[in-house]
Order: sequence, then structure tokens, then C-alpha cells
Amino acid sequence: MSDISNLAYIHPEAKIGENCKIGPFCFIDKNVEIGDNNVLMNNVSIHYGARIGNGNTFFPGCSISTIPQDLKFHGEDTLAIVGDNNSIRENVTISRGTASKGKTVVGSNNLLMENMHVAHDCVIGSGCIIGNSTKFAGEVVVDDNAIISAVVLIHQFCHIGGFVMVQGGCRSSKDIPPYAIAAREPIGYAGINIVGLRRRGYSNETIELIHNAYRTIYQSGLNTTDALKKIDEEFPKTPEINYIVDFIRNSSRGIIPAVAK
Repeated sequence: MSDISNLAYIHPEAKIGENCKIGPFCFIDKNVEIGDNNVLMNNVSIHYGARIGNGNTFFPGCSISTIPQDLKFHGEDTLAIVGDNNSIRENVTISRGTASKGKTVVGSNNLLMENMHVAHDCVIGSGCIIGNSTKFAGEVVVDDNAIISAVVLIHQFCHIGGFVMVQGGCRSSKDIPPYAIAAREPIGYAGINIVGLRRRGYSNETIELIHNAYRTIYQSGLNTTDALKKIDEEFPKTPEINYIVDFIRNSSRGIIPAVAK
């Protein structure tokens, strides 16, 4: 049985799972489904189209599945999907999708810090840490285990690879490839995320292989096409190398350059 404050509003058509705690002044709209063992502290708003998994904690002032900040949105029946075991801190906003993709998705085991924004049709993976006041524009994709520091601004349609570290205060209109550190102003590739990779259990041999791939991409003097061709021909076909090559080849916006010297 869930513990629901008598000062909360829950639409009679909303579906609430078992063992949830819903604090005072929360608002839960119709066409909302909330799983088990979720905690909604005071003043949390869960709007039309939200699909919430299990074991999440929503801190005061969150607004989930809000109408997109997109003038092309005309009331389509779209979703905002949140997975399991996320910590979603104060005043985080997650917009629901538009006709473009139909849903915004946040995976599981993420920490979304205070005042950050996930815009319409974004897809956020699992195991990510996203800092205070960071803002993602529409249709940004973030792969698993990315760490994005505070006050980072990401342009619409950008792709951020897994296991990256993005320095606080950066702005990017380019894709950030996996395993990289992205830093400085203007933003650029500043090495690989060695500390993060070691913490995740990557071997020294795998880390060195990733490092050598990026040396080929950023420091060999080759253009990107030729650098990827060289990696194809000379590097072992490990999952990490395949991820890097596929990410860059599929980048529609192009990847960040090397940091300016």
C-alpha cells in the first residue's frame, strides 16, 4: 500500500504502484503510470504521458513529462519514460516527446542533479551523472555511463558517447565521442577519461588501445576519414574500437575538434 499525503492531487485515472510515498502538494495528472517503490517528495509534478518505473526518488520541484518547449508541438499524444532507481533532484524538468520521436527516455540508475533540463525526444542512457543546471536541447542522445558536469549546454541533435567526462561550463554543438574528456572553451577533445575507465574495470591494455585510437584520430595529421580507415586496417576489432569507429562514422553533426592550443 502506498503512503499518499492528503495534500497531494492524483487524477483518478492515474495508476500508482505499490509502496510509493507521495508527499504534500504533488500533482499527478491523468494518463500517468507510476511503478513500485517510488518516492515523490513535496511539490513534484508528474504530467500527462509520464511512465515511471520502480525505485525512483523525485526531489522537491521536479516537473516530469511537461509539454515540450517546441513551437511545432500541437498536443500530440506523446510520452516521457523514466526507468528504475534514478535520483532526480530538485527542480529537474523532463519534457515529453513530440511527433518527431513520440517519447523522451531516461534510463535507469542515473543521477540528474538540481535544475537540469531534458528536452523533448532526448534519450538518456543508464548510469549517467548529469550536473547542476546542465541543459539538453531537443533530441540529444546520451549513451550509458556518461559524466556531464554542471552548467553544460548541449545543442539539439547532438550525441554524447558513453564513459565521457564533460567539463563544467562547456557548450557543444558537436558530438562528443565515447571515452573522451571534453573540456575548455571552445570545447574540444582533451584526452581520454582514464580515471573513469579504470573505475569501471577497464584493463590497462584496453585503455591504451582506446588512447592509441584517439591519437590516430586527433594527432596523426590524418583527416577523419583516413584516420578511421587506418584504425580499421591496423587495430584489433574490439568492442571499444568498434564503438569509437561506428560512433564517429554515424555522427551527423561531426565530432568535437582537438582542444585549441
